[in-house]
Amino acid sequence: MQLTDKQYYTPEEYLELEATADYKSEYIEGEIIPMTGASINHNRISLNLSSGLNFAFRDKNYEVFMGDIRLWIPQRLIYTYPDVMIIADEPEFFNNRTDTITNPQVIIEVLSKSTKGYDREDKFAAYRTISNFQEYLLIDQNRIHVEQFSKTGKKRWNLCEYDEEDENISLVTVPFEISLQDLYNKVKFTHC
Repeated sequence: MQLTDKQYYTPEEYLELEATADYKSEYIEGEIIPMTGASINHNRISLNLSSGLNFAFRDKNYEVFMGDIRLWIPQRLIYTYPDVMIIADEPEFFNNRTDTITNPQVIIEVLSKSTKGYDREDKFAAYRTISNFQEYLLIDQNRIHVEQFSKTGKKRWNLCEYDEEDENISLVTVPFEISLQDLYNKVKFTHC
């Protein structure tokens, strides 16, 4: 990830720049960081999961957002675009902006080589400051492997790992299950 020319921006400056930008950027404590483009595997996994979630929730009080809806994390001064978010009930919008929410219950990130460390550590720590946040999935796009973190108490999280195609992932905090075979449908792994 590369930084833009100017060192530090206010959140308001970032939102102004983001409104007219040709590409999406994250805002992290004053720095604007351009987001890298997604791979075909990344897109396939996000679409497989979002489609399944959207269908499963058609008669339930949950809503699924994919990639283009921004998340504001006020305690860390971060604007970011998670790959998939699940909201219970109605989305809470930051400053009445319908492009920025503050209340995801579940966040899913599809890992890339350049972001997997950040997604596992600093980003997860930032997400944990969100009061509604209860569950986190990290999906590897280069092999069959999913890490599922679910909140069990204050500052306590449970980890389950999945790495076999015949396994199913059941979300803990919302009524949804998907097989790894369906999650990775049409994903092609390249072995270097």
